[in-house]
Amino acid sequence: MATTSDNIRYSCHAAAFREGEQFVHSHSLSMVISGEMELNDGTNRHVFRKGDLYFARKKQLLKFIKKPLENEEFQSISILFEDELLNNFSIENKITIDPKRYDTAYIPLSDSGHLRYFMESLLQYQDLLEDKAPAFITLKQKEALTLLLAYDPLLKDTLFDFTEPHKIDLETFMHKNYHFNVKIERFAYLTGRSLATFKRDFQKIFQTSPRNWLQQRRLTEAYYLIEQQHKKPSEVYLDLGFEDLSHFSFAFKKQFGITPTALLK
Repeated sequence: MATTSDNIRYSCHAAAFREGEQFVHSHSLSMVISGEMELNDGTNRHVFRKGDLYFARKKQLLKFIKKPLENEEFQSISILFEDELLNNFSIENKITIDPKRYDTAYIPLSDSGHLRYFMESLLQYQDLLEDKAPAFITLKQKEALTLLLAYDPLLKDTLFDFTEPHKIDLETFMHKNYHFNVKIERFAYLTGRSLATFKRDFQKIFQTSPRNWLQQRRLTEAYYLIEQQHKKPSEVYLDLGFEDLSHFSFAFKKQFGITPTALLK
């Protein structure tokens, strides 16, 4: 369940909730109120607990799982920063940047007491956050930006970078992100390519189409995890980009001539 406005969101789940793959459209600041939140950007995996905060970068791939604990629902609150607000803020404050590349899709901020106090204060204004007071929401977004920059002035180089993704090494990117279940168009965008250029470059590197390669790469990894790491099929199929267990089992048997469950015996 999620409530409040488009730019300040309150989330609550009584059962384990796997959101799956997500393309992060906007920069955001989030705090776990209760329960646990697991984030995975393909390289780094981190569990955030009650009172922990993190900053998620836009135009990134990110998986997350919301986990309630015993007798405790999962709850979190997030504040999002759309480009228009960021652009206006940078003009108002005469901010200049030195764009840099970062390897992680999220940044832990749990050591910032000021940011935690700010996020906790938002819980006192839930009745004003249902799009009833847009000026108030904008004020809180700007306050959050001010606190983020006070915490780390170099965050300006991320927050106010409005450039599109540039062309990057396709092979390295795909081996890192093959398990994200997103459309081919999204992979193309994130590597700084048009769809046509992405498919052409992909064929040159992998000698097959993106969809065929993704299927084979995911199944190969699944075989390894089940046979060598003794993982259950139900533990790996979502992490490897399959939408449901039955589709995964069908594709696995078609590829290897054995069901993933039989491989455990």
